[in-house]
Amino acid sequence: MKELLKTVVKPLLHHPEELQIEESREGRKIKLEVKVDPDDMGRIIGKGGKRANAIRSVMKAKGTIDGVRIIVDIVE
Repeated sequence: MKELLKTVVKPLLHHPEELQIEESREGRKIKLEVKVDPDDMGRIIGKGGKRANAIRSVMKAKGTIDGVRIIVDIVE
């Protein structure tokens, strides 16, 4: 899951070397916390949160295929 999220997010960033993704699992739930450079926050969230929602939709689809619930949090 972590690698898929990295593949989706990394091309959007000006500072891809600052990308950090932490994964935690609890039963059939996977939580992914995405941390990026403060300059890239707007780029990953997008206008009106559209990019963030698109990223979450991709990960939700993958979770559905794998039979798990995926939560993506973008944190500062």
